[in-house]
Amino acid sequence: MVLVETKVVRWEKPWFPGALIGVTTVLFMLITTWTPLVLTGLSCTVMLLCLADYLVPTLAPRIFGSNKWTTEQQQRFHEICGNLVKTQRRVLGWWKRLFTLKEEKPKAYFALVISSLLAMAFVGQQFVTFATLTASVSFLLLLPGMNQHGVITKYTAMAKREINKLLKQKEKKTE
Repeated sequence: MVLVETKVVRWEKPWFPGALIGVTTVLFMLITTWTPLVLTGLSCTVMLLCLADYLVPTLAPRIFGSNKWTTEQQQRFHEICGNLVKTQRRVLGWWKRLFTLKEEKPKAYFALVISSLLAMAFVGQQFVTFATLTASVSFLLLLPGMNQHGVITKYTAMAKREINKLLKQKEKKTE
């Protein structure tokens, strides 16, 4: 299942980004339509995870075939697991840096946290909460594919060029 999910989030077929956005949108539309209470929504989510935990090992060999596992797939699986561990370490590293900042520079920590929360509150106030959540989840699901296809590199390079142009124009005006 991990290999299939990786293929989807890395856009190995041209229709995968549309499918990701479509499934995410439908899921959030259903949640919005049903408007479950928090406790009900949490219990249903955990129930679905438990159901998936039970059914995936049972049904996956029948669907994908248990004898079709190759060394290439095994290597890819190890690569995916390695990337997940690296991501976890990065997140924990940022978390530790945040608490180090809190201990060493409490004013900078306070300013960072308050400004981040204000920005999130502003964005949340501008849009309907589920619309923001849907867009955020869709963006996070599309992020590996955008990275794989060079979209992020392309647009960050464009942004850097524009910032450099603005800085050069500012230098010319000050001279």
